Amino acid sequence: MSTCSTVSRDLDEPVSGTAPVARTWLLLEQPGPWGAKALTSSHLDPALGRALDAAAKGTGVRVALVRRPGRHADRGTTAARRVYAAHTVPGNVWLHGATLKDPRRLLGLDFAALGRGDHRAFDSVLDGRAHAGDPLALVCTNGKRDRCCALLGRPLAAELAASGAHGVWEVTHLGGHRFSPTVLVLPHGYVYGRVQAHTVKGILHGAREDRIVIEGCRGNSAWDRPGQAAELALRSALGEDAAQALTVVRTDGAAPRWEVTLAHRDGRYWRVTVVQGASVPPRPESCTASVLGSPARMEATAVRALPVAAVAS
Repeated sequence: MSTCSTVSRDLDEPVSGTAPVARTWLLLEQPGPWGAKALTSSHLDPALGRALDAAAKGTGVRVALVRRPGRHADRGTTAARRVYAAHTVPGNVWLHGATLKDPRRLLGLDFAALGRGDHRAFDSVLDGRAHAGDPLALVCTNGKRDRCCALLGRPLAAELAASGAHGVWEVTHLGGHRFSPTVLVLPHGYVYGRVQAHTVKGILHGAREDRIVIEGCRGNSAWDRPGQAAELALRSALGEDAAQALTVVRTDGAAPRWEVTLAHRDGRYWRVTVVQGASVPPRPESCTASVLGSPARMEATAVRALPVAAVAS
């Protein structure tokens, strides 16, 4: 039986505009196994997991669990663990980290402030500091959510770690199982699909220089999905790889058609038309799906430069 990722690859399903949406990521180290809904089905206290999930709702913050690549004993931990927060909106991109023994301290965070990009909401509660190391490569490996994430993600994470790549973690659900292996790179928040170890190394090399690799990119998690597709289309049209060069100013319209206005940090503006279609023929959207689906696909159909006066109107 073919996996969902094999079928998606064979059908050449586009990955643009499929990244998870989160302005800010909050990542908690949690060793051991993860269930399908990891915040409440791991060795993390499920009551804490539910409370974190509730606190993040509507704030732009997405909470996920991470662990080091490799084998994971079926046990909890009382040791100090790492926690990271990253804001991904261009112009205010940052990645801060802290170490804590009691994960319940996370409930003291001001999630609304984190979602707005205020790192003081993290630093003041957890004694956080700006992350001085390499960018983080977070490989989705949650096999209980979809087997492709385990079959393809875990070997990728292990290979990257064994090759000496720094900042590599396994992470819970990133969505888009059919694009496995899928990787989130922080601090910039770009998500990639169908990657191999050598391409991830290239992506990380670029991220260290504040550059974005467009090939295989699903989008920037800071934007909604029409915005993700529009930004990638504009990057391709301009040959622009500077990480924080483009910002989605606004998105007008509704499915199946949007007009997305983007600004360059040099003062130029564009409008990109994005149209939503259905992927055909129907295919499994995950390995656990009982019926075939036609997942939405985002296509940028027009890219137009705008005078500043047109943007103001």
